[in-house]
Amino acid sequence: MTIAICLDDDNGILFNGRRQSRDRVLINDLINSAAADQMIWIHPYSLPLFQEFADRVRVDEDYLHRAADTDICFVEREKLSGMQDRIDGWIVYRWNRRYPSDNKLTTELDGYRKTAERDFAGSSHERITREEYSR
Repeated sequence: MTIAICLDDDNGILFNGRRQSRDRVLINDLINSAAADQMIWIHPYSLPLFQEFADRVRVDEDYLHRAADTDICFVEREKLSGMQDRIDGWIVYRWNRRYPSDNKLTTELDGYRKTAERDFAGSSHERITREEYSR
């Protein structure tokens, strides 16, 4: 599976249990980059970000275990320890700034190689960097 995740410059994900930011252009980018037969799995917490794309997402508390190997999982809060064997790729959206964070990505990207990188303007950020990694 591929993990899609948003990170600040310190690999921060959450602050006080809340997402650091929400960006509709970023969500559109993720939806538009998924193959037609590729499902995007999300936790119920992420559903407000994907409301207009109900036909492209699957919502489940246990989404990391229910997703097929070819699917994308958009991760905002869940720990990924013990999942390394299932993760074939990453889509990392970088906010390009530091936010206060008390929850950070602890899974290393060692063993993955960067295959693409591009910047785009978001709805909440002047510049968001999208990085793709694969085994």
